[in-house]
Amino acid sequence: MFEASTRIAAAKRAGKAGRPRKADVARYPGGQIKHGETEREVRSVAIAARQSHHFSGAKGVDVGSPFAGYTLGRMFLDGKLTAHERAAGDEYARQMARYYSLTGIPFPSVRAQSLFSVKGFEGETTERTRAAMAATNRMMELEGVLLKLPEGPRVKTTVFNVCVMDYEVLRTMPEPQLAWLKRGLTELHWHLGLSREREAV
Repeated sequence: MFEASTRIAAAKRAGKAGRPRKADVARYPGGQIKHGETEREVRSVAIAARQSHHFSGAKGVDVGSPFAGYTLGRMFLDGKLTAHERAAGDEYARQMARYYSLTGIPFPSVRAQSLFSVKGFEGETTERTRAAMAATNRMMELEGVLLKLPEGPRVKTTVFNVCVMDYEVLRTMPEPQLAWLKRGLTELHWHLGLSREREAV
């Protein structure tokens, strides 16, 4: 009798100790809460991190936009690049990524390469080798377009470092370097035929 009353008193004390149990929470049979994050919760954490890391002083910027996920897009959201220039940079990056994936060269950005899945291709002409040759020719064509511009090597390097290498430090590049980037992206825009009408300057 004494033991039963002691057990009941201990259970009552334990029930009152600590914070109250959360209501309407999925639990395991042992009473532990099932931890499962929803897509909305994960997205909110990612957006908050992006806001604090890349847009800490900015107001009115759509941090949830897909453009906020890479340097060229962030420069577009900052108002440094036009939509035409951003589209040209995206297409240039897409063509370069195609070239690197088809030729077996690891993508130069450390954040995007897999060192253990790089493979070359055989000497015979297959569909893959034809695609790799086409991608190589396209890459050389785009580089030629950039190199023919005034101060071509600087323009090409700036465009490559922003669009392909995704260097965040270039988001705050000085005005002369920004002019090289804009010149290269504008020339790529018209060469790639992304728009039939020239943008008003």
